[in-house]
Amino acid sequence: MLARTLRRWCSSGARLSSLFLPGGESRAYPPTQTYATNSRLVSTVHALIVGLFCLYILWFDDEVNANPVWGDPSLVKLNVAITCGYLLYDLVLLACNWSTMGDGFFVCHHLAALYAYGYVLTRGVLPYFANFRLISELSTPFVNQRWFFEALKYPRSHRMVVSNGVAMAVVFFLVRIAVMPSYWASVFATFGTLEFERLGLGAQVAWITSCIALDILNSVWMYKITRGCYKVITGRGGGRKAKEGTEEKKLDANNHTD
Repeated sequence: MLARTLRRWCSSGARLSSLFLPGGESRAYPPTQTYATNSRLVSTVHALIVGLFCLYILWFDDEVNANPVWGDPSLVKLNVAITCGYLLYDLVLLACNWSTMGDGFFVCHHLAALYAYGYVLTRGVLPYFANFRLISELSTPFVNQRWFFEALKYPRSHRMVVSNGVAMAVVFFLVRIAVMPSYWASVFATFGTLEFERLGLGAQVAWITSCIALDILNSVWMYKITRGCYKVITGRGGGRKAKEGTEEKKLDANNHTD
C-alpha cells in the first residue's frame, strides 16, 4: 500500500501542473521553479485528501474514538500511508533537486515523521492520535497559495494576497494551535492505563517527543505568521521586506509539519 502511494505521488506532479496551470500561466514560473511548483501542487492535493479524510475519521469512526490507543486502525493506516507515500515522494524530489530545493531541516522533519508514523503502519497503535495530528494539513493549501502569489510576483498589498494571508493565519491557528489543549488532555488521559503500558518504551518515546517538537515548531511558526499578517494589514512591512521575505521562504519550505 505504501509503495503504491509513493508511485502515484511521483507521477502526479507534472500532471497537476499541466492541469491547473495550462498554457501561459505555467510558463509564468521561471524554469528553476518548475519542480517547486509541482511540489506545491502535489502538497496541496495531498493536504486536502488527508485533511478531509482525517475529519471524516474523527467524526464517524467510532472504534478509533472509543479506544484511541488500540482502536481499529484500518482507515487511519490508509490515511497515514498516503502521507508517508507523499513524504517519501518529497524526499526523492529534494534529493534530485538539492541545489535548488535542498533543506536539511526539511529532510529531518520528514524522516522523524516517517519514523513516528511507522509505528502506526507496522503495529497499528495510536490510531486516534496519529489521525488527529493530520488535521494540521488543512492549513497547508493556504501556505502553498502564498508561495504561488510570491512566485507570480503579486504585490503583498494585493487584495487576494492579503485575504489569503488572513485565512492562512486563522486556519493555521485553528488546526495547529487551538487544538493543542484538547489533544494533550487526551494524551494525559492515557497515562498510567494498561493501553499505554502495552505500547512499550519505543512507541511511547516516539509519540511524546515528536508531538512536543512539532507543537513547539507550530507555536514558532504561528508567531511568525501572525507578525507577518499584522505588518501586511497595517502596512508596516516595507522597511524590513528583505528580512521578512527570507523568513517567509523558510516557513514556506517547511509547511508539512505533521
